[in-house]
Amino acid sequence: MGNGLYTGEMNLIKNKYSDFASHLLAWYDGCSCNFPWRDCKDPYKIYLSEVMLQQTQVSTVLPYYQKWIQKYPTIQSVANATQEQILKQWEGLGYYGRARNFHKSCKIILDNMGGIISSNPEEFSKLPGVGPYISAAVMSIAFQHPLPAVDANAIRIGARMEMVDLPYPKNLKIISNYFDNHIPIERPGDFNQAIMDLGRKICSADKPKCRVCPISINCKALVNNSVDKYPIKVKRAKKPHYNIAAGIIWNKGQILISKRRENGLLGGLWEFPGGKIEKGENAQTCIIREVKEELGVLVQPTSFLKQIKHAYTHFSITMDAYHCDYLQGTPQAIGCDNWKWITPEEIRLLPFPKANHKLFDKIIVSESIC
Repeated sequence: MGNGLYTGEMNLIKNKYSDFASHLLAWYDGCSCNFPWRDCKDPYKIYLSEVMLQQTQVSTVLPYYQKWIQKYPTIQSVANATQEQILKQWEGLGYYGRARNFHKSCKIILDNMGGIISSNPEEFSKLPGVGPYISAAVMSIAFQHPLPAVDANAIRIGARMEMVDLPYPKNLKIISNYFDNHIPIERPGDFNQAIMDLGRKICSADKPKCRVCPISINCKALVNNSVDKYPIKVKRAKKPHYNIAAGIIWNKGQILISKRRENGLLGGLWEFPGGKIEKGENAQTCIIREVKEELGVLVQPTSFLKQIKHAYTHFSITMDAYHCDYLQGTPQAIGCDNWKWITPEEIRLLPFPKANHKLFDKIIVSESIC
């Protein structure tokens, strides 16, 4: 825009608050949640919270956030940490690309921006992992830019408010425009946080509490007795299930581990080498093949360790783990980013996938096993 105003500002120049915003903010003022990232104005802490909250419930994020702030209280402290240290601190929270991107962003902020998060939405959006939602959330909460932060909660609320007969992501533009027309010039951050709280506490996916909703008067779906229809859902494909084998490879009391490639699933984490069991294989032959392909060494499975089951967001696995003897070959990073020999005591010092954690209690230090 030639005058530098955002769309939301243009729409609300003549009207400080719409009725929608007034009712929503009055409700928010009366029952807003006392989260630690809301007790401060530090853009770094707000940014961190929004990264952690992506696709993750508040109850899960809270202990991670508090431990993170204790260890990494500033952008500089994050930037000066190694990626391995960052991933270890993030371990168990999932979606590890968020941690890697946050680490990269903090380095950029420290090196190129004097350690200060830019209040310019366009500049902030250039940081790794900063998409439209995180940009709008941080810019509105930390710097009061009237930009609607449209997450799953906002999509659900907007779809019900306007009876949007399109599934995600086809409904995104319509819903974004709807909130853009209501977000106030003043208190845009509170508006966005109110939408988040409303979606979590009132306008939930199942059994929404329409009778106590502060904006029910604006809800077209409620008027038409069709709240349960919105947002329009697309039938999801059944989650695939994979059978996995992993080897605990011993040599002189040490265990061989490999680091997953950074640009893949669980990138940057260490793991016990292995992979998907192919047709015609059993777990032992899979381990021998995978370790050869991944690390270029020959191993021999010796005894069964444990079978675990684990569900990720988009798939699930059954993993059979075996103790293995190292036979010959010099390890090489062929199908991985790195490798190392570690003692069993060092396992808990490194970032591992959650599925691998289920094996830790069975890895026994014993000369007979080694």
